[in-house]
Amino acid sequence: MSSVLAVIDQSVFIPFAISFFITILLGPKVIPFLHKLKFGQTVRDEGPESHKAKTGTPTMGGLIFLTGVLVASLVYVGRFPATLPVMLLTFGFGIVGFLDDYIKVVKKRSMGLRAWQKMGLQLLITTLFALYITKVLGLSLAMKIPFAQGIYLDLGWFNIPLIYLVVIGTDTGSNFTDGVDGLASSVTAVMAVFFAVASIALSGGVTPVSMAFIGGLLGFLVFNAHPAKVFMGDTGALALGGFVAAVAYIMQLQLFLVIIGIIYVVEVLSVMIQVSYFKLTHGKRIFRMSPIHHHFELGGWSETKVVAVFTIVTALACFIAFDGLW
Repeated sequence: MSSVLAVIDQSVFIPFAISFFITILLGPKVIPFLHKLKFGQTVRDEGPESHKAKTGTPTMGGLIFLTGVLVASLVYVGRFPATLPVMLLTFGFGIVGFLDDYIKVVKKRSMGLRAWQKMGLQLLITTLFALYITKVLGLSLAMKIPFAQGIYLDLGWFNIPLIYLVVIGTDTGSNFTDGVDGLASSVTAVMAVFFAVASIALSGGVTPVSMAFIGGLLGFLVFNAHPAKVFMGDTGALALGGFVAAVAYIMQLQLFLVIIGIIYVVEVLSVMIQVSYFKLTHGKRIFRMSPIHHHFELGGWSETKVVAVFTIVTALACFIAFDGLW
């Protein structure tokens, strides 16, 4: 029993501490460096009026917490083989986000990567991830059904297009959620707690990397909470989606993403509904602004209230999902 607890301690507290302290130490070094390079955020004119004051705040800050996550994860990749594909999807998408940020900020091209370039890279990285978990790790793409003990849903060949839909959909959700100081960091940190606890309970093999993300995101919130000193940019936002999707697939918890990722889902749906309704009605809107966190801001909510409420909703969703694991 003591040896089991020792293993759990090592895979829980050590990766958390490594990632957290590296992030805390890097922040004061990297943020002034990003300032010096003029890697500042450009806030869109049609956004909330309060956001215009954020123009010039350094972006690409995802590099800070991703460095902590990388170092902590590398320590455990030998003993926890599932860590490698999580890193593949996380840092693969992080690189795509970095290229997007670099083109926007340094090359001064507002659109960043072209849509076909971003999608092509995401499809390629997702393909490599899918091949690794199925061919190298020998994992099944079948999905555990929430609240149905021991029952899995296997869609056969349809699992192949589904993995692209789930992974890229999750990544889009994390990207849309990153629009208010500390929102994406807080929501995803809670989701990482769910994965860490589920991994311990179900021997999922992703405990260290999940704990590394918790540590990294909590450390990043020191600089990213309102008023943010740095934004994570697409570098961090796309990496978060990669992490969430990767861990879900490795633990066969894809269907649980609809529950624990309720904020991601609502953010994406709000954009889809807004755009569709706008086109169908030739200019009318359902929401004051999308993604939906801006709708609440324009309705009078402060950024801190948006983050608090959305994080609480995520925590409650995770509690519900815990019950559905057994």
